[in-house]
Amino acid sequence: MAFWVDETFEGVCRVSVEAEEQLYSKQSEFQLVEIFQTKGFGRVLTIDGMFMTSERDEHFYHEMLVQPPLNCAPSIERVLVIGGGDGGTVREVLSHKEVEKVVMVEIDGVVVDASKKYLSSIGRAWEDPRLELRIADGIEYVKNAPSGSFDVVLLDHSDPVGPAEGLFNIAFYKDCRRVLTEKGVLAMQSESPLLQRDTFLEIKSTLSDVFDVIHPYFSFVPLYGLGGWSFTFASNQVDPLVLVDRRVAFQEERCKHYNRDIHRGTFALPNDLKRGLKI
Repeated sequence: MAFWVDETFEGVCRVSVEAEEQLYSKQSEFQLVEIFQTKGFGRVLTIDGMFMTSERDEHFYHEMLVQPPLNCAPSIERVLVIGGGDGGTVREVLSHKEVEKVVMVEIDGVVVDASKKYLSSIGRAWEDPRLELRIADGIEYVKNAPSGSFDVVLLDHSDPVGPAEGLFNIAFYKDCRRVLTEKGVLAMQSESPLLQRDTFLEIKSTLSDVFDVIHPYFSFVPLYGLGGWSFTFASNQVDPLVLVDRRVAFQEERCKHYNRDIHRGTFALPNDLKRGLKI
């Protein structure tokens, strides 16, 4: 019998998806990890009752977290991913042949194990020899990593509560800046600019104390809140609108959503957010 899986978002709206079956449920050391078979979104991953990703709409999120920064970074040989236990982010990173090594640091091995078994259509790069998977605390990993050891850092974490809370403060961002090369870039998911406006604005403000170039960008992710979602690009030298054409051309052939027109448009800011961000 079908049933509904709900997420109440920020206490102001509810996202509800009709499910046919619960495929997985396990309380890890950190959180409740569940996977459902749904009618409209395929298999859906939730953590502590919050929608994380689905087979139907994951490309709106994973392509947009990864492709904009990797298609403008001068070098993408070494990439660090914090979080991303469903495997979609490293799949997108490893689609670039220039990438020589990806270190993925996920705190919860339960998420990885469940995703490998039930979300194989999303995480399709687990066996790539360029991937080094570590089940560990991303904050501690970045704190101890050598300076200048990565060209790109991607923060694919959940909301700033529970184990992800420490991934949203200036000390962590400073460590991320330290492990990047001189022309390195960082990109992160930065919440709903409408329903989590204060958090969205605070991320930009805090990053501005660490990086010289900060630019939010946007995508539509149907499962998240009211659909509008933000990411933030940060660097000290790299302009996010200057593309490496050979990379973009390749990604346009394989991506479901991302292309060069999407790239240029995604960095456009509406007036209300310009005022809030003081841009």
